[in-house]
Amino acid sequence: MHTNQDIKKYMNPVGVDLPDRTWPTRRIEQSPAWCSVDLRDGNQALPNPLDPEQKLEYFQLLCEVGFKEIEVAFPSASRDDFEFTRRLIEERHVPEDVRIMVLTQCRAGQIDRTIEAIQDAPRAIVHAYCAASRLHREQVYGMSTDEVLHMVTDAVERIRDGVAGMPDVRFEFSPEEFTDAEPDFALELCVAAVETWGRATSATPVILNLPASVERRPPNQYADQIEWFCRRFPNRANVTISLHPHNDQGMAVAAAELAQMAGADRVEGALFGHGERTGNVDIVTLAMNLQARGIESGLDFSRLPEIAATVERLTGIPVHCRQPYSGEYVFTAFSGSHQDAIRKGMQCLDDAPEKFGVGWKVPYLHIDPADVGRRYQSLIRINTQSGKGGAAWVLEQGHGLKPPRRMHLAIGAAVQAFSDEVGREVTADEVGDVFESSFIQPPGPYALIGYWPRPDDADPTQVHGEVRLRINDREVEARADGNGPLSAFVQALRKVGIDGFRVEDYHEQAVGNGSAAQAVAYVTLRLENGEEAFGAGRDTNIDQAAVRAVVAALNRAVPDVE
Repeated sequence: MHTNQDIKKYMNPVGVDLPDRTWPTRRIEQSPAWCSVDLRDGNQALPNPLDPEQKLEYFQLLCEVGFKEIEVAFPSASRDDFEFTRRLIEERHVPEDVRIMVLTQCRAGQIDRTIEAIQDAPRAIVHAYCAASRLHREQVYGMSTDEVLHMVTDAVERIRDGVAGMPDVRFEFSPEEFTDAEPDFALELCVAAVETWGRATSATPVILNLPASVERRPPNQYADQIEWFCRRFPNRANVTISLHPHNDQGMAVAAAELAQMAGADRVEGALFGHGERTGNVDIVTLAMNLQARGIESGLDFSRLPEIAATVERLTGIPVHCRQPYSGEYVFTAFSGSHQDAIRKGMQCLDDAPEKFGVGWKVPYLHIDPADVGRRYQSLIRINTQSGKGGAAWVLEQGHGLKPPRRMHLAIGAAVQAFSDEVGREVTADEVGDVFESSFIQPPGPYALIGYWPRPDDADPTQVHGEVRLRINDREVEARADGNGPLSAFVQALRKVGIDGFRVEDYHEQAVGNGSAAQAVAYVTLRLENGEEAFGAGRDTNIDQAAVRAVVAALNRAVPDVE
């Protein structure tokens, strides 16, 4: 005899006996059928349910995404749900390839009201549910298994007879709390429901929705239960096995994927996992996981930021910043090592097909963010943890600037110093401002007034240069020759006493197009002490940009001159 002291508060669940399970070695090769329950499960879980106009906008969004089955209401539960169903039908809001679904308990009054709600619908699904678990039978219904079985068959008869004159009405049955019910009883209920319906064929299958109404088991046990059920259900080809995982233990996506491997054909869920408690399975994550494995889902999330913003506005519930695929930060790197790897991977992306046999292979990014409508410039964001690669990426993506690799460390240090100073994330505009103030127009003693290079009349490879320069408050000028505009400029500087350096590296690029295009030059000076000094210059003329870059580098190298 057990005492209360012998009973643990929680139990480690025992799964079905399935030693010859086959699902662990299977792969998902095709997308399941999808059913959105946003407008029912998701709506009923909102602190402030959607009003009719919001619900219609949400329905239209789901249609645009590509859902072909949408559970729109629990018509017997409220006047709003009933009238919304009627509005969809009477105002012809339902596309020809979309089937609406309505939910009812296995109770006569609710069934009649539900059938009334779908009158004249060209296509519909009546979804009846009844809890199958012992917990519900004893504590909620107060019924025996036989009584529950009779309640279900009576309800199915009533639905079958009620929709007999309608052109295209399918039937769905859910043994609620399937994962917490005795497997044999859940199977018996489903067999009885399908047999009572009497119209199931492979062309018009009954949907058997097997929900993890409360997630109490690990995902592998859900998969075992699905495979066990599929093996034992008679005339398996005449039914669609559907999943409805909840996320109470945070494993709904894993449970849905493993259960598909175990034989399920369909998944019910909601965008971003909306629903009671911790919500339903997130269909965005499930569908994009398939996309990431090269399997077309049939759903279009190419405008995911817009979809997320619409759902946030309608529901009042924000999408978490770390939510897979849809969160603000999921394709963003703050860490310097991650930023550097992403930047290098993006630069080598053209090599992916030959090296890896796929079109996309980038460190830390398992899909192309553009597939869900994300911009590349937001992949890397700058704070005190960021490194040299991050700042260079932001300059390239946000400002079109491509400083050479040897400048990256100095640029990263300048940006990091600014981030340390402000104590927060640095915006792309601020990274551009730091580059401007530190490398293009750094403070220092030298200011270029003008430079006039002129090719020699007899030898155009020789250039005569005239320089006017301000050193602190003193204006100087000099003329010199060189084998190019930059060489002539450096020789002229030496004539006014600016020496102790040589131009070691030089790069140039164009920024912008047409008449608005500018030239940007980057120089590296090698100083007498062996150190490097970097500068950049911008002008409509590349020669002027180059000499401005030299002056900027000198100001960085020699901040004070008498």
